[in-house]
Amino acid sequence: MEVKENESMSIEELEEGDGTESDRSKWYTDTILQSELADYAPVKGCMVIRPYGYALWENIQKALDKMIKDTGHQNAYFPMLIPESFLNKEKQHVEGFAPECAVVTHGGGKKLEEPLIVRPTSETIINFMFAKWVQSWRDLPILCNQWANVVRWEMRTRLFLRTLEFLWQEGHTAHATEQEAETEAKLMLEQYRILAEDWLALPVLTGEKTERERFAGAVRTYCIEAMMRDGKALQAGTSHFLGQNFAKAFEITFQDKDGNLEFAWQTSWGVSTRLVGAIVLGHGDDKGLILPPKVAPIQVVIVPIFKTEEEKALVYEHCNRIKSELGDQIRVHFDDRDQHTPGFKFNYWEQKGVPVRLNIGPKDIANEVVEIARRDTREKIRGVRQAGLANELSGLLDQIQKNIFNNALEFRKKNTVSVKTYDEMKKVLADKNVFVETFFDGNGEDEGRIKDETKATVRVIPFDQNEEGECFLTGRKTSRKVIFARSY
Repeated sequence: MEVKENESMSIEELEEGDGTESDRSKWYTDTILQSELADYAPVKGCMVIRPYGYALWENIQKALDKMIKDTGHQNAYFPMLIPESFLNKEKQHVEGFAPECAVVTHGGGKKLEEPLIVRPTSETIINFMFAKWVQSWRDLPILCNQWANVVRWEMRTRLFLRTLEFLWQEGHTAHATEQEAETEAKLMLEQYRILAEDWLALPVLTGEKTERERFAGAVRTYCIEAMMRDGKALQAGTSHFLGQNFAKAFEITFQDKDGNLEFAWQTSWGVSTRLVGAIVLGHGDDKGLILPPKVAPIQVVIVPIFKTEEEKALVYEHCNRIKSELGDQIRVHFDDRDQHTPGFKFNYWEQKGVPVRLNIGPKDIANEVVEIARRDTREKIRGVRQAGLANELSGLLDQIQKNIFNNALEFRKKNTVSVKTYDEMKKVLADKNVFVETFFDGNGEDEGRIKDETKATVRVIPFDQNEEGECFLTGRKTSRKVIFARSY
């Protein structure tokens, strides 16, 4: 990787509202490419996830997979090719996804009798199978999840945030009652909140989407929304209460305890590799990535410092011993590359966002200490005793995790503005990107007009509201407070 000074604007400048959209885009792209998270694929709109980026995704996946299983779900796998007729069974669903579908018309050198859709999401193929598996109330609930890839033919793509093909998990469940399904949808949204806040150090707002922003075919869509360092919103995960829409389309019926034939109640929910982009945009600075320790592929990197071959042998032996001692508790890497200077390595690992760097030279060995460099604060801590280093670092990593989260939370608080009128909102957004909190009882047409005029949309209707006020657009009394923001 070429280590150089970033040509794009610093994140501090972006936070203050300076710089153009192209500046922000360049900073984001440069950071991903230079930190070796991903690269562009030969097919336009696709990406190659490099080993470092995939290791980050695997750590996210591992954490969430445990949550999914701990809440009673099982992993399964369904085909990526879906008969075109399946997609046509649910009217709202096909209208929502038809423009993004990739269609296979030929196979084995022959034209197919029925075109096949490369899955944009799996509601249809999974519900076809549910209809085969469900006959009685005893067969419910079905709680399954799959880790898979999907294809959506996006016109405007950006690494991790929006690509033609991406990786994700998608949960699909079927229940005997409406209340069970509603509880399930909110339960899984809560797992996403825990993942975002406890693992990715990203504070999120939870709530419901408006009808205009709702998932195609859902009765209600719940979401987590995070603020990025440029003040824009990123939808980081969604959970959908599907009602009986898909059950009716695919005839998922069961005999209840009284012998009556009923349609199942359903949910679906998912997060994707977009979360990697959220980490980049949510925490990065002008030096590159800042990775939360819980998901960082490397939590601690050891950089040796020496001048002579004799010192090298001494330092390498010592570094290997420390690596071995830390290895059971901490994800640690010893950078023993001879072709690069310590200064190069410092910049290299800063760009890659490794939370902690240990600098070790002959004097450190003689004094039985190490020097610690923190990525989040760029603070250097000298003279840290080697005795008990594993416990010291474990505590430090926990502290860094909390500090990264608190910085992001404080940033969101500082960049959330309450407004009472539409003119006030337009004035605020003309200055910089922020979360705009306001009362709103408008319809989808109103939302469309606001988006056209400000590029802001309703990101979330937060849960647990108990206030009443006047709609900033119509002046009517309403108890619905929303968050408007520009988004990725």
